[in-house]
Amino acid sequence: MKAQSIKTKEKEAFNVLKEKAGYKNPMQAPRLRKVVISAGVGSFKDKKKFATVEDRLAKITGQKAAPRAAKKSIAAYKSRQGDTVGYQTTLRGPRMYGFLDKLIAIALPRVRDFRGIPEASVDEIGNLTIGVREHTIFPEASDEDLRDVFGMAITVVTSATSKDEARAFFDYLGFPFAKATRK
Repeated sequence: MKAQSIKTKEKEAFNVLKEKAGYKNPMQAPRLRKVVISAGVGSFKDKKKFATVEDRLAKITGQKAAPRAAKKSIAAYKSRQGDTVGYQTTLRGPRMYGFLDKLIAIALPRVRDFRGIPEASVDEIGNLTIGVREHTIFPEASDEDLRDVFGMAITVVTSATSKDEARAFFDYLGFPFAKATRK
């Protein structure tokens, strides 16, 4: 049996969640809006490594990453206003669905000692933020040398209005949440 893609599961979410959440209209069901992937480059001293981060993010996401500038000068970090401090990519549409399929099926199982996404990763307005320590969990970046390993934050933005609604939606989509530990 072939696994369902995120896109088909999202379309079926209304039928599955309507009893639990009391939806009367399919437009009330949560939808995926966008996925934002961001990586900081503040720890890299060499400016040549900035291009490496930008290139690898482009390989992983399928589109060019946009540089993000510092809003303020901070002397302790030796950063000046306008310096590049990170790169960000926003995915929508088919690239978003492809990236999420790849994240759930391939990348997250490759994380060392992965025990699931923590419950606290879902915020009060229905978004999920996952921190990834090594970008090499993605197949596009794993074949390269391991010298310049960087982390990234992946934020999945939904139309859910509460934490419980978003959690039920993410569970249905197949995001691997950590099992609750009992004391």
